[in-house]
Amino acid sequence: MEKQKAIEILEKQRAEINGLKNISDSSSSPAFTKWHRDTKIAVEKFFGKEKGHINDFLDINYNLFCFYSDTPESEFVKAYNDGLDKANAILNSFIHEINNYCGDEIAKSFTSTLSPVSNVELLCNRFHSVVRQLRHRHSDRTTIDINDEYDVQDLFHSLLTLFFDDIRDEEWTPSYAGACARVDFLLKQEQIIIELKKTRKGLTGKVVGEELMIDTQRYKSHPDCKHLICFVYDPDGLLKNPRGLENDLTKIVDDLNVKVIIRP
Repeated sequence: MEKQKAIEILEKQRAEINGLKNISDSSSSPAFTKWHRDTKIAVEKFFGKEKGHINDFLDINYNLFCFYSDTPESEFVKAYNDGLDKANAILNSFIHEINNYCGDEIAKSFTSTLSPVSNVELLCNRFHSVVRQLRHRHSDRTTIDINDEYDVQDLFHSLLTLFFDDIRDEEWTPSYAGACARVDFLLKQEQIIIELKKTRKGLTGKVVGEELMIDTQRYKSHPDCKHLICFVYDPDGLLKNPRGLENDLTKIVDDLNVKVIIRP
């Protein structure tokens, strides 16, 4: 089980690569910076700082070695995308190595040191798999159907108990634009606020983006919030450009680290 969790974390980092391609500012973008740092930490925690694995990852180049004033922008984009392709290949190799050569004891030492933010992100990335599994019960027994945001909250709350003890739901936020609101979940000790949404017909990417921007402005003044994780559950794929929405809204706002995750 521990070994599988380690594989899932590396697979998550690998899955984010496609969403990083062809974005503005390339390797200097906040989305790339966070992905690169998160992946670096994961590789170090699992394989150690002294082994060649971390060097294999850090040696990847995402920029042109040589360029001139008239070098077209397409060449910079190509170098950046080529670097991401190499990162994808290396992460594939790491996952293959864990599957074939690493024991559960090694994986356990890695997963036990994951950051609280990474644990929440892991739950977001695996949420749809949990929902699908719950649909297949023995003897057609009744199960929970995820029909609206309240259902998402109930299931996500249960999953949070795997990693956290103090989970506060419906905490009030400071006033913003003359009104107060309640957050879905506050992890006070970890200083993480989790906002959950579920897509529905008529809810466009523009509306989701506007709602998340309002959430960001509201929560940045919360005294117990340094990380805001917005999970948008989109089981039917209603949002046309989920990766673009993630890249646009994942940022740092007045020292508040905002991460937007849209799945599946």
